[in-house]
Amino acid sequence: MAAAAALTLSACGSGGTSGGGGDTNFVTGNNGIDTVKKGERSQAPALSGKTIDGKTVDIADYQGKVVVLNVWGSWCGPCREEAKYFSKVSKAYADKGVQFVGINTRDSSTTPALAFEKANGITYPSLYDPTGKLLLRFPKGTLNPQLIPSTLILDRDGKPAARALEALDDTALLKMLKPVLAEK
Repeated sequence: MAAAAALTLSACGSGGTSGGGGDTNFVTGNNGIDTVKKGERSQAPALSGKTIDGKTVDIADYQGKVVVLNVWGSWCGPCREEAKYFSKVSKAYADKGVQFVGINTRDSSTTPALAFEKANGITYPSLYDPTGKLLLRFPKGTLNPQLIPSTLILDRDGKPAARALEALDDTALLKMLKPVLAEK
């Protein structure tokens, strides 16, 4: 099962469809964004470790903030397309209770990942997850990252509220972020 999940995560996709049927409690809108109503969300798995610049990050430390979690790789074309938008929105929302965190995956060393962040003006931390172990912590049937890139919005309680399985521009990213940020 882990091997099948790893194969799924190994793709660098420009989007896809995901089911909101069954008992998953999430709905895929016509904009490709999956959402879960506030009372039906499950807790995100523990996500912590070393960043690409050698520091330590624990997503649990951001409880009380809305977290934008972006899964990316320096080798991924769609990730390169969306990086400038993530940089822009992360800076614009830094003082509004929003924390951006990347999960860099499938880069065999941190050198290309660091170069990617520098070239794209990324100033938020990115966990280094070359084998995808952090990604496999998300339970099946939840809003989990299934492609690279994937973006999840975690609510103030650390629960996935929205997910996109495609590269996003700033308009699409804000369409995901703003409703969760507005929640009380």
